[in-house]
Amino acid sequence: MSRGRRCRSGEDASSRRACRDSRSDRGRAVRGVSPPEQVAEVKALACELPAAREAPLSRWSSAEIARAAIERGIVEEISGTTVWRWLREDAIRPWSYRSWIFPRDPDFRRKAGVVLDLYQGRFEGQLLHPGEYVISADEKPQVQARDRLAETLPAAPGRGQRVEHEYERMGALCYLAAWDVQRAKLFDRCEPRSGIEPFGRLVEQVMTTEPYASARRVFWIVDNGSSHRGRASIERLEGTWPGLRLIHLPVHASWLNQVEILFSIVQRKVLQPNDFDDLAAAEHRLLAFGRHYEQIAEPFQWKFTRADLDALLDRLDRHERLRAA
Repeated sequence: MSRGRRCRSGEDASSRRACRDSRSDRGRAVRGVSPPEQVAEVKALACELPAAREAPLSRWSSAEIARAAIERGIVEEISGTTVWRWLREDAIRPWSYRSWIFPRDPDFRRKAGVVLDLYQGRFEGQLLHPGEYVISADEKPQVQARDRLAETLPAAPGRGQRVEHEYERMGALCYLAAWDVQRAKLFDRCEPRSGIEPFGRLVEQVMTTEPYASARRVFWIVDNGSSHRGRASIERLEGTWPGLRLIHLPVHASWLNQVEILFSIVQRKVLQPNDFDDLAAAEHRLLAFGRHYEQIAEPFQWKFTRADLDALLDRLDRHERLRAA
């Protein structure tokens, strides 16, 4: 398609009017009534990685898609705003990204299914007894205490808090937490570092407290961190606490551990911005927040079920088969 000529100021009125009408028609072809084929091609372009088009980009912006669409002859001219509007119709956002991990545990479905059943109050096809509990536990290591070189200023009209960028490192600690997913009960502690013994002290903190001390079974959901990894951890903890049942998540599946939701709340409410005089101040605020949060906490509304897991894994299986074909 020809771009046409530019209108010249020296032309007579009829020629200038014809020129403007021509340019208006071309603009409408793109902005107003673009052929569906053009719209589809631009959307298809947005759904390709830039490298597939030999573009030196990690991800597209709407302006870069518009430029690429013109260079490839998909449209004669188009703006980034128009591209953004077209992509918005199908919620296509190539300028954003999200990290994720493909399931790599060969027993992912079974292990994850056990955890999801526990969140719904079931184990091995049976409803949990009222005297059985589900604990989600983990460690948050390397929690730093940063002493800001200037005082943090509170919010004021027209602005939020002001936090000095420079700081002095005052050390780091490990925050350990055990979350009762049914009762929204939190047990937490701070230790100099993570490890088998610090995690054992967290387990003792819970298992010596009622109703867990006399419970029929207390299911502990943990990831595969070194503090509670493998068969040795099962033998160690279940041997020490007869009512304890250690349930390991699949490898690389911490997103299935409800305590990670708690850690995200702690990160937002306590550790950002990070401004502590020393480690003792950091520990005091972490533990004080735990007691504060318990007063308002409710069980997390976990919505990802075994049925959702099966649908996800089946979709990934189909994707892998298509890639291999």
